[in-house]
Amino acid sequence: MILNILTHPNNTLRKKSSVISADEILSAEFQKFLDDLGETMVEFDGAGLAAPQTGNLKRAVVIHAEDGEIKFYVNPKITYKSLRRSIVEEGCLSVPGVFGDVKRPKKIWIKYQDRKGIGHKERCDLYSSRVLQHEIDHLDGILFIDKMIKK
Repeated sequence: MILNILTHPNNTLRKKSSVISADEILSAEFQKFLDDLGETMVEFDGAGLAAPQTGNLKRAVVIHAEDGEIKFYVNPKITYKSLRRSIVEEGCLSVPGVFGDVKRPKKIWIKYQDRKGIGHKERCDLYSSRVLQHEIDHLDGILFIDKMIKK
């Protein structure tokens, strides 16, 4: 099912999301939500989508990985950010029609759970690093427009 995407200035986009318990991760309801989140991202041609963008204040994101795979991250947490930064233009499904340069770390390390609740650690760089940082910001009520470099 395609979910509605909230757009700025909806106040829900500014709220912090809750950690998802192990039992909830495995629930049929949450698994269906993850499927819907992925389907919605694909439908709207997004690089990623965070649960709060659909009004669900849970710490879950989905991204289109570099290899074309759809990848789910539950309770993702950035554990390390590289000192080297890059500036890349970003946009967002929740801020339609707005694009701007954002400076972010080139590489990150994250820990997260997959949709089966299994814990993982991952080093991300380039595309996946940028997309995950953007989506994890959503989990903390931060939009890319908050980090846009003023010209």
